[in-house]
Amino acid sequence: MKKTIEVSMETWNKIKEQMKDSDIKEINQIEDMIGNKYYFRTVTYHQVGRVVKQIGNFLQLEDASWVAESGRFMQAIKNGSLSEVEPVGTMFINIDSLVDLFPWIHNLPKDQL
Repeated sequence: MKKTIEVSMETWNKIKEQMKDSDIKEINQIEDMIGNKYYFRTVTYHQVGRVVKQIGNFLQLEDASWVAESGRFMQAIKNGSLSEVEPVGTMFINIDSLVDLFPWIHNLPKDQL
């Protein structure tokens, strides 16, 4: 038997914000990234995906997408809204090409935008 609790929209938004913060894990080494989702910026491209393993100098991503246009960057990171995305499935990123990365606490894109 399912049970339902009703909460105000204000309470629901607070709960969502708290859940997002708890999704961010501490990273002390590359291996700590495995299993987590990130928005990556390399010297030439932007990508988003879930890190599944490290192979030498490469990170293997699953459910990955090439982000051709992020739109306003703050909204992309905070809300997960991207302007132009090309889902590619599996992707490999050379760690040496990383400029920076951001925890991605949103669903990974499944559709081309």
